[in-house]
Amino acid sequence: MSNLDAFLAMIAHSEGTASIGDRGYNCIVGSTPEKPILFSSYADHPRVRVTLKPGLISTAAGRYQILARYFDAYKLQLRLQDFSPDSQDLIALQMIKEQKAFTDLAEGRFDQAVAKCANIWASLPGAGYGQHENKLADLRQAFTTAGGVFA
Repeated sequence: MSNLDAFLAMIAHSEGTASIGDRGYNCIVGSTPEKPILFSSYADHPRVRVTLKPGLISTAAGRYQILARYFDAYKLQLRLQDFSPDSQDLIALQMIKEQKAFTDLAEGRFDQAVAKCANIWASLPGAGYGQHENKLADLRQAFTTAGGVFA
């Protein structure tokens, strides 16, 4: 498994989706392993609006908790046909690329890659969205468990 694949697995771990439904690919924000909220078709983003707390409504869905508005933009940019697992992976990889974290991952600079991607995924340390942020040490463990290698 490449560092990119391990980083994707770490994001799913961090977002809490990895063990829900179809490895998180059909999961809606607010899901837990004990109480999964799943969508049944990959034809399009499910576009379900979930109130997470007063004043915080999210349309996040899928393994990487992609917002509907971002899916719409990436669907055009990447010429995607659906919200399938392959499409979700391509979107997450594009997000990582746009954060200029590809080289960091290829060269094993995990901490730098996490820092560069924190503004994308609220569960990463330093994200600052007022949601639960995971500890970097826990994410390092998830990364290495998925086959990631540090510099």
